[in-house]
Amino acid sequence: MPVIAFQGRPGAYSDLACRQIRPGWSTLPCSSFAAAIEAVHDGEADEGLLACENSLAGRVPEIHALLPNANLHIIGEHFLRVEHCLLGIKGAKESDIKKVHTHPVAMGQIRNLIKELDLEPVPEFDTAGAAEMVASWNRKESAAVASSLAGELNGLVTLRQNVEDAAHNTTRFYVVAKKTSYPDPTREDILTTLLMRVDNHPGALYAALGVFSKHDINMTRLESYMLNGSFAATQFLMDVEGHPEQSALSSALDELKHVSDDLKVLGAYPRSPIRV
Repeated sequence: MPVIAFQGRPGAYSDLACRQIRPGWSTLPCSSFAAAIEAVHDGEADEGLLACENSLAGRVPEIHALLPNANLHIIGEHFLRVEHCLLGIKGAKESDIKKVHTHPVAMGQIRNLIKELDLEPVPEFDTAGAAEMVASWNRKESAAVASSLAGELNGLVTLRQNVEDAAHNTTRFYVVAKKTSYPDPTREDILTTLLMRVDNHPGALYAALGVFSKHDINMTRLESYMLNGSFAATQFLMDVEGHPEQSALSSALDELKHVSDDLKVLGAYPRSPIRV
């Protein structure tokens, strides 16, 4: 059976995303993003699913630090609507709950629930890990906020669904693999992820980005990085529309080689239907 690796405990939102994008595959929980990347490199997993940005929390810094040197190829993207559930042990009611356990980021997304039920917030290392702990304690006064999958895997009951404050809480993931797998270049729904450096002088970034405007290529994402401890942001990760073998993007990449350094194509993949 094929295997897809993710960062987190069983039942984490990344685990749920893996099951959505690769139904029937075995999911491999890993202690860190680096461990998930290593699992793909070592052949322990066929693919990896890496969270790269969230509509509320922004980019995932660790991924942006690891991805440039991961030597993996992005072969897809996936969006997961984060739906937090209030989970308790069997027999517990909302009125029994005194403490809520979850990841600090998730805690910041359930302020209304905490206020409404007058709960004591207890930050934990992971949403799914919080569900595991609540199940092991077997105390009615303790609840977790995590995915419905985490509740199911740990024998907890859902006391309330969709307890997040914002309905647009969505996480985007990169699907990565060891081998390059470019889609059909005749497709019109392709995104390409690039990594490049520019010299640190006036107009350098303008010249590089102007290449995309010249060839009428839309950019959907641009992130900057510090290199080697320098505060000069000279490395950039970007997602652009188009396939590297299509004439417009191919010409743009050829020109970009002359106005940038260390240009890399990290992957080309079909755009998620959620973007349409």
